[in-house]
Amino acid sequence: MTAQVSIADACSLVTDGTHYTPADIGVGYPFLTVKDVSDSGLDFDGCARISTEDFLAADSGNSAPKFGDVLFSKDGTVGKVHVVKTDERFAVLSSLAILRPKGDVVPDYLGHVLRFPLVLDEALKRKTGSAIRRIVLSDLKQVRIPLPSTEEQRRIAAILDKADALRTQRREALAQLDRLAQAIFVEMFGEPVTNPMGLPRVPLGELLASGPQNGLYKPSSEYGSGALILRIDAFYDGVVTGMSTLKRVKVDAQELALYGLREDEIVINRVNSPAYLGKSAIIPALPEPVVFESNMMRFALNTEHCLPSYLNSFLQTAYMKAQIRTASKDAVNQSSINQQDVKSFIINLPPLALQHSYSKRLAEVERLRTRFVKATGEGDNLFASLQHRAFRGEL
Repeated sequence: MTAQVSIADACSLVTDGTHYTPADIGVGYPFLTVKDVSDSGLDFDGCARISTEDFLAADSGNSAPKFGDVLFSKDGTVGKVHVVKTDERFAVLSSLAILRPKGDVVPDYLGHVLRFPLVLDEALKRKTGSAIRRIVLSDLKQVRIPLPSTEEQRRIAAILDKADALRTQRREALAQLDRLAQAIFVEMFGEPVTNPMGLPRVPLGELLASGPQNGLYKPSSEYGSGALILRIDAFYDGVVTGMSTLKRVKVDAQELALYGLREDEIVINRVNSPAYLGKSAIIPALPEPVVFESNMMRFALNTEHCLPSYLNSFLQTAYMKAQIRTASKDAVNQSSINQQDVKSFIINLPPLALQHSYSKRLAEVERLRTRFVKATGEGDNLFASLQHRAFRGEL
């Protein structure tokens, strides 16, 4: 059985970033927070920049990571992991822990083991705080990890690196397909703002067969059983992605008839933070009745003039999002649009035959996307299996 050691025993340094935020002067040394750490690496382009004086102060307090250190996010979004593989000097905020492996601990291995669900779960169980969830350093140091020989660590890290690289390639392929769909739209219809094809511009209200209609309000006491209810966290970038996570709500026959969603209708959220206001999606084929919540509206199109697939893509454009921002009414921490706003949105309307051609090309992209999503899921399952076997000494 592989030996278990605490993170404190595996590292020569377990600390965190600065407990103050230096001034962002726009030039100088990078200063990173949790938002600047992702699966794709460290965002040195979008992060703050601090003065030499502030960097040296951070460095003297061990808040400037070095090559081979492992970063672990311990505040807010807990569990982001990154192995530092750059000699560029930078400092971090206290939301990021800095783990400096001892000489017999392979940094890539430590990075992988910190991503292992069982190890991460142990860390998450130690989270404290109510407003901002966090792991304190003293608890992080006590988290125990499997630690085989250095040679075995290198072997495990190499295997998991290859499997993770395959997952990354598949995710990038999905991103490329998303970009392809956007490129097809621009190729066929031009940029909506400049409208180089001179397409007629009409109010959305003239293209509707029904709606807009606000959704169903139900108090929290009515949730738990009944019909599925679509909420704004179940769709993004024009696609309903969270059907398997929908909650259920008690509805009577009249409510089900009035608020039941139908395939090819479009939903748009009418109340949200400014960044997400106007998020929309097209309704797919539904396996069972689904109603929609009051924070959104739904409408159906007259398909003799406008196809749902075209309008759904148009609603994702910067031109459309700018209209939504202009129409929105601001309240504390949120904005809103109403039914009249939606009807007044200006839509570039191409010939119906061109919309049909676009719909066919988009369907081909979606078929490819479905295959890649399946392959990505299979890759994730394989990686999870390899992790489990590796850290149980069975790989």
